[in-house]
Amino acid sequence: MLAPLRGIPLCWCPWECCLFLYRLLFWEGEGRRLCAWQIPGPLHPYHEIAILGFDLCLSPQAYNIHVNGVLHCRVRYSQLLGLHEQLRKEYGANVVPAFPPKKIFTLTPAEVEQRREQLEKYMQAVRQDPTLGVSETFNSFLRKAQQETQQIPTEEVVLEVLLSNGQKVKVTILTSDQTEDVLEAVASKLDLPDDLIGYFSLFLVRETKDGAFSFVRKLQEFELPYVSVTSLHNSEFRIILRKSYWDSSYDDDVMEHRVGLNLLYAQTVSDIEHGWILVNKEQHRQLKSLQEKVSKKEFIRLAQTLKYYGYLKFDPCVTDFPEKGCHVVVSAGNNELNFQVRLPNEQIKEGSFKVTRMRCWRVTSSVPMSNGPSGSSPGKSEVKLELAFEYLMSKDRLQWVTITSPQAIMLSICLQSMVDELMVKKSGGSIRKMFRRRANGALRRSDSQQAVKSPPLLDSPDASREPMAKLSSKLTSVSLRGISHSSSANDVGANDFHGNYAFEGIGDEDL
Repeated sequence: MLAPLRGIPLCWCPWECCLFLYRLLFWEGEGRRLCAWQIPGPLHPYHEIAILGFDLCLSPQAYNIHVNGVLHCRVRYSQLLGLHEQLRKEYGANVVPAFPPKKIFTLTPAEVEQRREQLEKYMQAVRQDPTLGVSETFNSFLRKAQQETQQIPTEEVVLEVLLSNGQKVKVTILTSDQTEDVLEAVASKLDLPDDLIGYFSLFLVRETKDGAFSFVRKLQEFELPYVSVTSLHNSEFRIILRKSYWDSSYDDDVMEHRVGLNLLYAQTVSDIEHGWILVNKEQHRQLKSLQEKVSKKEFIRLAQTLKYYGYLKFDPCVTDFPEKGCHVVVSAGNNELNFQVRLPNEQIKEGSFKVTRMRCWRVTSSVPMSNGPSGSSPGKSEVKLELAFEYLMSKDRLQWVTITSPQAIMLSICLQSMVDELMVKKSGGSIRKMFRRRANGALRRSDSQQAVKSPPLLDSPDASREPMAKLSSKLTSVSLRGISHSSSANDVGANDFHGNYAFEGIGDEDL
């Protein structure tokens, strides 16, 4: 039986990097030794990858790669070596880090550990490299390994993608199509213009009993969406199309086209119906009147003025702020994390943490494991995730705030994407872009288009919502300049997390 794993950091890094988890497990029994670790570094876009070594005393040596605790693929040492050689061929020996050498004889336990450490350092270096970590060679390696591991042949299939209003869009794709291919197919089916595709993304969600969605992660270029969702063997997991930006000013770009307007309108209505956007009776009456007039742009304009417009709402979880053990509902949007906290005395309080005042953040994981069948999958262990951020509470005072939630990785992804948008806007840039075309040809076009259905009229507003008091006024803006590191007893070492370097480029006027 393995003792619960101590907290281990999953780091945030700027420069369009992503999230990785350090993990080190050892499992003795049944003549096998299980070693598992997760390694940090950039792999664009944002995600968690863990390399889990198992059967290390057997030959050939194999490693499991997990994404969010779910098996992504299984690879051998020779395959990783092949990836290394391909990277060297394309980018040169001076760019690619050194790879653990081959051994002629059977590895001793000390050599097994040495190779583990070397592979960890190698993969960390590859992912931290701004060229190698985002390369097609690297992404295609993971996609091919995912398909081979899940034993899904390349064939034409119909994939069902949901819109925010629950409408199903069925697209004909190949099982080997990557995320960008599937997004392109959905956009084509809906007749969404090429220059608006970049405003939307595909998300893996879990459908709840009330018809709402719990967000798991944004689908990335290293995975095959069909394989990712079908390998979960659970019909609750779905793929949904949703806007992928935070700044509501970009709504103007999206609303320029009929399909973009309809998608944004459907998402807004859905967010109101599920209580993500708050409306009072008078606002509800005005919105319903605009619906009846089919005034979609005016509907969205009014919704933009409402509380929590454009926010992602997360499942109820636990926080240590303002005191330990408080239940909280977290929403992400408007460059902040909003807390609706239930205190031990049952009082509900509300407050927000601005991303521009977070010096850094990290995600930590612990994995309790118990005795089970020798063939049981380590990927099915219960993983406890925590997001912790160091926040400027008042001048010269930083404090760590922790959220314990299975969606901690998605929360961290939201924080980073907010920073990305802030930095783009500060530099005078825009997220508007043409969807990247395939090198081997033009975008595929669907033979038949599917219209976005107009959602039904809004139901009556929820009158049972509990009143909320404001959290401490100490969350007001103060200067970020000249702040020293926190001396909290909960501080971790310098290697445990990455600083919010993008935050350093945001001036006092942005607070």
